[in-house]
This record gives sequence, structure tokens and C-alpha cells, in this order.
Amino acid sequence: MKKKNRVLKNLEFQEIISKRNRLSKDGFYLYFKNKENLEARVGISVSKKIGNAIIRNKIKRQIRMMLGQILNFNEYDYDLIIIARNSYFDNSYENNKKILERLLKKVKINRKPLERKNYE
Repeated sequence: MKKKNRVLKNLEFQEIISKRNRLSKDGFYLYFKNKENLEARVGISVSKKIGNAIIRNKIKRQIRMMLGQILNFNEYDYDLIIIARNSYFDNSYENNKKILERLLKKVKINRKPLERKNYE
């Protein structure tokens, strides 16, 4: 996942979370809002309650890998915040990937994006 596809600033995280559009399933909370840029962006958060820095970074790397395989950032209509929960460890990598894929499809199916801005 490229750096331009990441939400990095705390203010941007809070802006997406404050919209209160949320889905959850097994190991994930997924917050979303309509994208403002040409490409969708993703922020990943893992609580300190899950483990030390090594474990948290491993989870973030895994989620970035999953998103790189699942998501086309040019076509996806939302900016996302993904929060990993303790139940992330209850499933294998492949199962977590399937769960995340289902959540992303559910967002796209259930929510119609606002008018797309003309980026030209």
C-alpha cells in the first residue's frame, strides 16, 4: 500500500470516525466516509491492549497486505479507518482477509456515495 493511500494525521482519523458510519465483524471495526481525493485512503489502528509494538506492527503489516490484494484504491469510493480488535487473533490470516473483504463489499453495497467530484 502506497503512502498516498494512507490516512496519517490524527485530525483525519478523527474526521472519519466522527461521521459515525461504522461496520464491525469479528476482528475489525471499519469506519468510512466518502473520499475527497482521487484515490481512497486507509488508516489502520491497533490498540495497545492487543500487545506490544512488535505484535501491533505485525497486525498492521498484515492488514496492509490484505488491502493491497483486495482493494483497488482508484475505484473504491470511501476513505476508511480499520481498527483491529482482540478477536483478530481468533482467526487465521486467510479468514481475516475474507472477513475484511466482506466488510469492504458491504460498505460499497449498502452505501451509495455522494456525488463524485470532478477531479479534472
